[in-house]
Amino acid sequence: MGRIVEAIPRFFDAPAGSFFLFGPRGTGKSTLVRALFPDAVYVDLLDPGVHRSLSARPEHLKERVAAHTQSTTDTVIIDEIQKVPALLDVVHSLLEEKTGRRFVLTGSSARKLRRQGVDLLAGRAILTLLHPFMAAELGDRFRLDDALEYGLLPVVLDSPDRQRVLDTYATLYVREEVQMEGLVRDIGPFSRFLEAVSFSHASALNISNVARECEVGRKTVESWIEILEDLLIAYRVPIFTKRARRALSTHPKFYLFDAGVYRSLRPMGPLDRPEEIGGHLLEGLVGQHLRAWIDYSGTDARLYTWRTRSGVEVDFVLYGSEGLSAIEVKSAGRLRPQDLRPLKSFKEDYPESTALLLYRGAHPLLRDGIHCLPCEDFLRGLHPGDWPGSTT
Repeated sequence: MGRIVEAIPRFFDAPAGSFFLFGPRGTGKSTLVRALFPDAVYVDLLDPGVHRSLSARPEHLKERVAAHTQSTTDTVIIDEIQKVPALLDVVHSLLEEKTGRRFVLTGSSARKLRRQGVDLLAGRAILTLLHPFMAAELGDRFRLDDALEYGLLPVVLDSPDRQRVLDTYATLYVREEVQMEGLVRDIGPFSRFLEAVSFSHASALNISNVARECEVGRKTVESWIEILEDLLIAYRVPIFTKRARRALSTHPKFYLFDAGVYRSLRPMGPLDRPEEIGGHLLEGLVGQHLRAWIDYSGTDARLYTWRTRSGVEVDFVLYGSEGLSAIEVKSAGRLRPQDLRPLKSFKEDYPESTALLLYRGAHPLLRDGIHCLPCEDFLRGLHPGDWPGSTT
């Protein structure tokens, strides 16, 4: 695909005022803000010289901004703001001067900012998120099998050797984000944790089991999972409990943020069933699309899962003022009657809900009042602002 990804429009809409743009490494934050604001004053904290200078004297940012007072731009981009959290105090001061300047602050983690007590500008800048590509952004370039193999990170799709980039992605994160920032004391056990927790992808998260696998304490694993969430490379989906009529599980589901990153972290062996891994890949791909849809739509909808204590489970539940949808994901090309049972159970408890089953078949079906859609068609048709499945 080459450098063509730079020309692909994103669904992200920039706020009118100052804003933070957070997202995992490789999602294209720098490329996006440079394209949106080509004339902006650009401060790249990944540049060692810039980082060294502003770390020593954060107040020098004022001089950089003042040097462009007579320029035509009113936008200042600070890339990877978490590298020098003290700059937020300077930005705050500049915003208080009400000069009309807009600050665009990108980052791959807010952990260090919060850890040092920085208030994220006291609400003076909107928090936004950037995700891997959505299928609808790629259009005709999207191929479901490729997305399951390599994921949808721009930095991966932009490489002539996608597999190599994926294989080094987690290593780069460990070295640059975890080790250099001093988030963990011993990087070896944390690296083993990354491998162990990958088995929890698209599954109920049992922290005790992960701790036993890593041979560390439960509290340590809890803190490491929080690090993954702060770095935006993992997330948990809580149980939908509103107006519950049944006894429900309490364990959230765990996901890595990109299907390709999951596949690169997940050890494979002769005892692994390809269909199980394929199911987790597909479910995670749908999950990352739904999260992106929520953030880009500006909706109040939230993402849940639904699982009873007896083991009846619906992969995703979308709930907000616009609707209630239950979404089940199956990697099979043919559907069996039992595949519909979880959605039927959910519909019994929530008759006002819309039920969707996504599968690897080629044709949309309507079975027992449940819309069954080819997963690739669903992903291609998922656009911000349109409730998922509303056109079925």
